[in-house]
Amino acid sequence: MNGSLGKQAEKVKAFVQKLCSQTQVPVEFRDERLSTVLARRLMQAASARKPRKKTRDDAIAAAVILQGYLDEGLFLP
Repeated sequence: MNGSLGKQAEKVKAFVQKLCSQTQVPVEFRDERLSTVLARRLMQAASARKPRKKTRDDAIAAAVILQGYLDEGLFLP
């Protein structure tokens, strides 16, 4: 949470550099460290009665990340 990149983020950055050398498709990085925490809070607020599973948390976290990107509107020309 200090702004530095962790091991996995460094691996992703290296992969994206290789990917960008092979394609013209723009790639954007997203900070997803707190997305699972937010997903769990959203589920608690919605009073989800079904038992929580990690896959559900991950799916909701992915939706939170995507919604944040869409809300920023940076994908528009």
